[in-house]
Amino acid sequence: MKKLNGNIGGLKSSQILALEHLHHIQTAAEYVISPDLANDLCQISSDIKRQVGVLINRLGIVVTVIVGDHDGLMIPDLSEYRMATGRLKGLRLVHTHLHEEPLSPDDLTDLSLLRLDLIAAITLDNSGKPLELHVAHILPGVDSQKSWQILGPFPADQLNQNCLQLIQSIENELGQKWRGKQASDKKEKALLVSVTTASRKAALDSLNELEELAWSCGIDVVDRIVQHRKQADPRFLLGSGKLQELSLSALQQDITLLIFDQEMNASQIRSITDQIDIKVIDRTQLILDIFAQRAKSREGKLQVELAQLKYMLPRLVTKNTAMSRLTGGIGGRGPGETKLEINRRRARDRINRLEKSLEDVILHRKQQKSRRQKKGLPIISIIGYTNAGKSTLLNTLTQSQVLAEQRMFATLDPSSRRLRFPRDIDVIITDTVGFIRDLPKELQVAFRATLEELESADILLHVIDVSNERFEDQIQSVERILEALNLQHIPTIRVLNKMDRIDSESLMRYTRLYDGTPISAVNRATLMPLIQQLEDMIQTRLTQPIDSFERNADS
Repeated sequence: MKKLNGNIGGLKSSQILALEHLHHIQTAAEYVISPDLANDLCQISSDIKRQVGVLINRLGIVVTVIVGDHDGLMIPDLSEYRMATGRLKGLRLVHTHLHEEPLSPDDLTDLSLLRLDLIAAITLDNSGKPLELHVAHILPGVDSQKSWQILGPFPADQLNQNCLQLIQSIENELGQKWRGKQASDKKEKALLVSVTTASRKAALDSLNELEELAWSCGIDVVDRIVQHRKQADPRFLLGSGKLQELSLSALQQDITLLIFDQEMNASQIRSITDQIDIKVIDRTQLILDIFAQRAKSREGKLQVELAQLKYMLPRLVTKNTAMSRLTGGIGGRGPGETKLEINRRRARDRINRLEKSLEDVILHRKQQKSRRQKKGLPIISIIGYTNAGKSTLLNTLTQSQVLAEQRMFATLDPSSRRLRFPRDIDVIITDTVGFIRDLPKELQVAFRATLEELESADILLHVIDVSNERFEDQIQSVERILEALNLQHIPTIRVLNKMDRIDSESLMRYTRLYDGTPISAVNRATLMPLIQQLEDMIQTRLTQPIDSFERNADS
């Protein structure tokens, strides 16, 4: 950090020298600021008619001098002064106020956001001498409605406020509070943030889905914030005022994680994490983390690591606070977690090795596909939005025990089972990874080997959760992905799942509107019309002059 920061334009060389001289005055441990430093600080501030501040560390040494304007000053980047959770920054700001005014809202916001040891303002009398000292510190209380406490004002001859002892007692209380919170709750507490240019309804629908994703990842969602803008801020996404607001909210509610519903670029993540001392991830990182938790097979782990590295590669420009904060935990979990801060060359090398390994997986899948074609077994692939009930349908149809949970992306590794229909027709039925709105491109590329499995399908069963209020948007999301994968030519049955959760009139309307087959995946008796429809379609395809399997083999 520079020794002199801020608005120094237009100052005389003698004034610059006087500002630089402030570095040479040390403050004793019990003082907020030493009398000599306070006198010189006020004198130069009165002389240049600008606010002047000093950042003082716990040894009493002036780390930097900051020059502002008549009404305020801008604190420089303090990201190099990191502190552990439950601790303060190790710096206090003491600055002048030219109008005998107390600490301002901006002062108190800086105190909270930067987690300064203290913030203090010295007012001046008409001759430029210190008049009063206003002090504030972070309030460690668990149930407090505000995050700071104001002390004073104190006369200028009472700068001895047992400063170091006060700071240490505040930090001890913060540490005890943090350790108690950790012992009682090991879940990450998150604030969800959406910055949207679309309609409020669309933003809320997307945010609801983000909350489901967070729950699926084991995160406790404490609060949500939506900001509608004509266009996103290129630096922070949301406005700087809103960023301060959510930062204070996060501090007061012990929030440890901010999750943005929009994908952010490297500079945006860095800009936000330079302003607030909380881990920040976006929607894509959250989905990648869920995939990292779910991956069990070697193939799944390879695909997740590849997706993680391809996402992180453009963000590995420098080692910064955003990246260092992501090691381990939400947003930094899985096979690639130890590689999130490696340099770009090593990341590219690893990506190349992973892609070669996945080429072997693709070759192995093609061999499996060829063997199935030789056996002449039709293939039915179950597709659909995540958490629509695909694995439950596979279990009920085949009486198997594939993992099926009421959470998003419970299935990551595809599962195949053999199924015999009543007419003695055998088929292979496959459960696939769930789709999602705006599926991250890194996942689409990494899971190419899995998604290409759909190319060999003779029939697609598109499972739709008709009890979900967003199911129409989910249908469109799935069909857009099918079109992107060039799979729209494969015969598809729309399966309207969870029919027992909606009224009969709505079910009849949806059945007509979407030409769907209503079922309840947990009730085998409701599957008979679907089984009949599948048998008829398979029988028709088997009697074609050139069957689908030969076409697949030729292609």
